[in-house]
This record gives sequence, C-alpha cells and structure tokens, in this order.
Amino acid sequence: MADLSHYRNIGIFAHVDAGKTTTTERILKLTGKIHKTGEVHDGESTTDFMEQEAERGITIQSAATTCFWRDHRFNIIDTPGHVDFTVEVYRSLKVLDGGVGVFCGSGGVEPQSETNWRYANESEVARIIFVNKLDRIGADFLRVVGQVENVLGANPLVMTLPIGREDEFTGVVDVLTKKAYVWDDSGLPENYEVTDVPADMVELVDEYYEKLIETAVEQDDELMMAYMEGEEPSMEDIKRCIRKGTIALDFFPTYCGSAFKNKGVQLVLDAVVDYLPSPTEVDAQPLTDEETGEPTGEVATVSTDEPFRALAFKIMDDRFGALTFIRIYSGVLNKGDTILNSYTGKTERIGRMVEMHADERTELSTAQAGDILAVVGMKNVQTGHTLCDPKNPCTLEPMIFPDPVISIAVTPKDKGSTEKMGVAIGKMVAEDPSFVVETDEDSGETILKGMGELHLDIKVDILKRTYGVELEVGQPQVAYRETITQEIEDSYTHKKQSGGSGQFGKIDYRIKPGEANSDFTFTSTVVGGNVPKEFFPAIEKGFKGMMAEGPLAGFPVLDVEIELFDGGFHAVDSSAVAFEIAAKGAFRQSMPKAGPQLLEPVMKVDVFTPEDHVGDVIGDLNRRRGMIGGQEAGVTGVRIKADVPLSEMFGYIGHLRTMTSGRGQFSMEFSHYAACPNSVAEAVIAAEAEKKANK
Repeated sequence: MADLSHYRNIGIFAHVDAGKTTTTERILKLTGKIHKTGEVHDGESTTDFMEQEAERGITIQSAATTCFWRDHRFNIIDTPGHVDFTVEVYRSLKVLDGGVGVFCGSGGVEPQSETNWRYANESEVARIIFVNKLDRIGADFLRVVGQVENVLGANPLVMTLPIGREDEFTGVVDVLTKKAYVWDDSGLPENYEVTDVPADMVELVDEYYEKLIETAVEQDDELMMAYMEGEEPSMEDIKRCIRKGTIALDFFPTYCGSAFKNKGVQLVLDAVVDYLPSPTEVDAQPLTDEETGEPTGEVATVSTDEPFRALAFKIMDDRFGALTFIRIYSGVLNKGDTILNSYTGKTERIGRMVEMHADERTELSTAQAGDILAVVGMKNVQTGHTLCDPKNPCTLEPMIFPDPVISIAVTPKDKGSTEKMGVAIGKMVAEDPSFVVETDEDSGETILKGMGELHLDIKVDILKRTYGVELEVGQPQVAYRETITQEIEDSYTHKKQSGGSGQFGKIDYRIKPGEANSDFTFTSTVVGGNVPKEFFPAIEKGFKGMMAEGPLAGFPVLDVEIELFDGGFHAVDSSAVAFEIAAKGAFRQSMPKAGPQLLEPVMKVDVFTPEDHVGDVIGDLNRRRGMIGGQEAGVTGVRIKADVPLSEMFGYIGHLRTMTSGRGQFSMEFSHYAACPNSVAEAVIAAEAEKKANK
C-alpha cells in the first residue's frame, strides 16, 4: 500500500487569465510528466484538451492529472477560472485537500479569484499563493500581497521576494533560507544558480524573515517563549510551524514568479510537499442520513482499513465512453469489485479503472483511500453520488449546486438532429449539474438553462460540434420570479357535497412578505384544535405546490410567509385532500390581493477598462439600470463594480469592446433578486400573456 503521507490532492485555481493552466503545464514539465510544454495562447496546452478550450484559450472543464515530485504523488486538478463555470471549481474543491491560488502580478486579486477564494474558505481547503506573471508590465508583488490582505481578508505569509521588476525580473529570494535563485535567459526551468541575496535587497529580506519567524512561532508556545528570549528556532521547527498554520488556515505561504518564463515554480512544488496537507491531515468527510440529509455524527476516516467509501464528483464523456471521476475517502477498490450507489440503491461492478493525465489514461487494477481516479462505463452514477461497500452502506455529504439564471429555447433543424439531441443532452446534463434542460409542454421547445451567456454559448457549441446537432437558437430569456409586498388576512372554505362522503376544509390565514432569500415558510398558530394537527402538512403542501406559478405572469414565487391561525373542520367530511385543495384555492384567491410584484435577477458585474474610457463605461452601465458600487484604479486601468439587472446585460461584451477599442473585459455572477421597475414588469407580463395566447 502507498504511504498516504506522501499524497497531495491539490487544485490550481484563479481568475481567468491569471495563468493557472500555464502553471500546471510547468509543473508537469518539471515533474517529468511531459517533455514539450504546450502554450495556452497557441491552443496547445495539455489540460485544455477540448476544442472549445483550445480556441478560446480558457479552461472549461477541470482536468485531472497525476505526477511526482520529491517522492510525493500529486493528484492535480486544473480548474476553470471563468465565472460561468464556477460549479467546476466548487466540485473540485469538494474533493481536494489543498490548493494553489494563482494571482496575476499586474491584475492582482480579480473578481473570479474572490469567488474561488470564498468557495475555498467554505470548503476549508488549505492553500498556498503563487503570484504569477511578474515579468509583465505593471506587475508588483507587494501590491498583490496587500490586495490579498485587504480584498480577501486573508493572511499571506511571504516566503519569496522577486529580484528585479517587470522586464528586469530574473529570479526570487527564498526568505527562509536567505538564498537567491537566479535564472539565465535560456528560458529553461533547470538553468538557475543559487547565490547570496543581492546587496540592495538584504534589508528587505531581513525584514520579511523577521515577520516570517514571528508568524510561524505563534503556532508553538514553547518556541515562541524561546524566540522572545533571543533563541533562533531551527529550520525544522519553523517548517513544522508553517505547516501547522497553513493546514489550520491561519495563514497562506505566498510565492512569486513567472510560470511562462519558467521562474520560481520549483519553490511552489517544494511548498506543496512541505506545507499542504496529506489526505490524513484534513478533517474527514461527514456522513449524512439518507432520509433527512442531516449529519449522522460519523465521518469517513481516511484509511485503507475502513470500508470502501468514495464520492463521484464529475462525469465526463469522451471517445472511450463515460468516465466517472471519483475520490476515494476510505478503503480499497479493486477491479471486479461490486459496489453500492447509496443514492440509487443499486450495485455496480467495477470494470476498468484508469488514472487520468488530461485525456490520456493508464489502466489500474487497484486504488485506495486518498486516490483520485476515473472509472469507465458506470451506468447510473451522477455527480455527488456516494459509492460504498454494499455491506456498509453510507452517504457522504452531498454537493449543492446553484440554480440557473438564464435560459434559451432551441429547436433541432431536422429529424436526424432531434434523435441525436436527446442522447447528447442526457450526457451533458450528467456532466454539468448547473446545466438544466426542460421541455416547454405547450410549445414543445427544448429549454436550456445555465449560469450565463458564455455557459450556454459553449453548450450549444458542444452540441453542434461534438454531437453534430444542428440547432436553431432563440433569444436568451431571463429567469424572473414573483413575490408579494403586502400582508393580508383571508379565509377560504372548500366544500363539496356529492353522493357519498363530501369534502370540507376551512382555513383562516395570513399571507405576508417573507425575509429576503427565505423562499417559502409556513407556520401554524392554531389553538384549540379548530384545524387538527394531522392536516397541517396537507395545507403546507397545498400552498407550497402553488409557489411554482405566481399570479402575475406564472413565474415561481419567492419569499412568502404563510401563517395558519384558525379554521374549521367536519368530523366526517374533512380529509387531508380537502385541506390541500382549500390551500390551493386560498393561494389563487389571496395572492393577487397581496400586492404581487415581479423580481428580476441582478448580477454582480465587474468591468475592467482603460482609464480614458471610464466615463463611457459608467454612463453605459447607468443606462442599463446599473447601480455603480465603486471603482478602483490599477496600473493598467480601472475596475468598476456594479449591480446590473441580467436582462440589460445581453450582448454586453460587444458594446464594451466597441467603447474601449477592444481593451475592456468584464465578468459577472448572480447576486440577488430585486424588484423590477413598473415599465419593465408591464412589458414582461404582457409578453408572457401573449405567449400563452399564441399557444
């Protein structure tokens, strides 16, 4: 059995364009996994193997690969940086033990880095920071360190300092050993020499060395006392303290370099070995109750002696068939084993197991706790399902995915495409849980729902190219919602007499606006048994079932509180069904009176523009009903943060490029639902009414 303390399951994550795929390429080159490095801008990188990725120069799917450094096994997942694919980052973090956050030396902490950092905090993943692209104009390592403190509220522990700036960047100083690593101009990662610290940097290095030691010894009271009495701690002790603090998320060891120019990556690999946790050093995954989803108090201890437990975190379809990526938390898995999927209750036999290197694979006959691998040809497994030993069934904590905010209608152009589309969409939905597909019952159109324009754009592209489905694509549609603005008190009686037993249910209730993001809450304050307790669930079910279609335009209803305070029942004729029907009638009767209001999704938009176009960009965002939140000047331009309704943002990238001579960039993610202005609401309601009339 492999030694688990020599395993490192890590993810590399960052904002789009900070250079994490290039960093992954360099790691693979240094660890001897590939011999020729492919460049992202030539569309040749190893982990970006989808056509859509190579063309756009962005990572869409997380790619998994395995390599070795200093006798340690790294399972690396290169995650996408683009906001429409955050679900990929989220699910990768779920199964990783540590991460490397890559930041651009000139761009600094960008919006997507904030989102990814937030996800990593929620998943409690230890990470080291690599400030990349220090050879770029405007790159400033210490400015980025300041942003990590201020914007992310994190505590960076500076481990290396850059020698020279921008074009003059030649190497790094290791603060801990006080040695300088200087690379020559050959561009080869191995061509460096270790020298003394340049004379003009001695003071700066000493200052950061003091900070480093002071932060590290806080992890050990005895060392701290000795240090305060003037005793220097040993290198071993310092490293032990840095490791302890990194795993406890007290601070993040921070490195610098240029992956593209092959400078400084070795020290990051050493840091992964020295400071990031092995699978046994992170908190074990909690087990949950199958029925309720509540934690049972037990955990999946990482050990080969425990029963087999694994989480399927990604499904991918390629030319060899369906691949299910799994992270094994405990136990051993052998080829030919029969395992249980605790979600479906069905067993499956393990055929082929492979270790992935982007899209190449190596066959395995056995795997164990701590491994990340792919299983070929599993039938009924989806993202988030738990695979376990049939004799010891269990459920691991599941993943939660965000709801889509944008949809488009698509129609196949011919009969051949219709058949292909069904199969293709089935595979794509299994691969990406944030991609939802529905059929409009009235029009028969297929509705694709996703996280943003780019997300859906790429899905349509994959349907056309990978699966050969020719589609006609409709206009993007916004996922509106409805709510109410007034509190009302009302009463409803459902009564039906026809041969045999009748139906009777009377309810007195209050309907009022709920807390923001509270969805639907039902409470009962009935006293004296006027409505027997056993009918409460039926009444709640009746109201809840009606929340899918609001009174204004039939959109789902949010943030409503319903309180049942009185009613009446009949000893013979009252039943759960009668009260459920009463609740449905009550919803139809009272919602239109409670001041219904249309809500629209508002996006958190982050625009980057050169300084001379700031006025135009802000004016344009205001015209799009945007609320400007603030602006921040950087070296190469200005970042503007704003909240803008999604309906105003379609096709924005084209306008932005025109306004900024092609230099502007933006990213956006869903923020919250807010009330629509009347003029917009009226137009949306009229359009929905017309759709229904035409059907």
